[in-house]
Amino acid sequence: MPDPAETRPGDDLVALGADLEPATLLAAYRGGLFPMPIDPGKRRSKLAWYSPDPRGVLPLDQLKVSKSLRRSTRRYHTTMNEAFESVIAACAEPERDGRWITQEFVGAYSTMFDLGWAHSVEAWDGDELVGGLYGLRIDGFFAGEAMFHRATDASKVALVSLVSWLRDTGVQLLDVQWSTPHLASLGVVEMPRPDYLRLLRTAVGGEHEND
Repeated sequence: MPDPAETRPGDDLVALGADLEPATLLAAYRGGLFPMPIDPGKRRSKLAWYSPDPRGVLPLDQLKVSKSLRRSTRRYHTTMNEAFESVIAACAEPERDGRWITQEFVGAYSTMFDLGWAHSVEAWDGDELVGGLYGLRIDGFFAGEAMFHRATDASKVALVSLVSWLRDTGVQLLDVQWSTPHLASLGVVEMPRPDYLRLLRTAVGGEHEND
């Protein structure tokens, strides 16, 4: 895998090609990279590997929980790793704006889930799955990949639950790739790539916890 530290500042795209095998994904995330398809509309799209500069991260002690979101946490209940396939399928729905999760990605991250590296958080309204998120964890690092909601605040409630689990289990770095106004309203900040890579090296050097 190429070293994103050698990529020109401000350039997000680092490399093209390779595959989504577990060893490739683990090496990439440990090195500060993550994959996305170049053209998700094609049956077989080339892979692009990104290391955004600046990088969006959510400091675990800075999650912003509004009064309305706090009420929503009482409305929905959450689970972890109980419906990974349903969560990633919802995130990959073709009608979603900006959809990038292809069936190749669904298969690859489902394999990572089976191996214990990927995790999901589900938000439920009774027996109905109304929101959720998934990502990949390596030691003290969690890479948030995607989230979805079918009811107000459902994905945010899943995020609140995720942050609680990460704090309780010693995670140091929650990566969200790029910041958006929506994510910034929840406490996401941007940092230069060199600073992110320093935090990442520390986070992935800890004791491995997949549970």
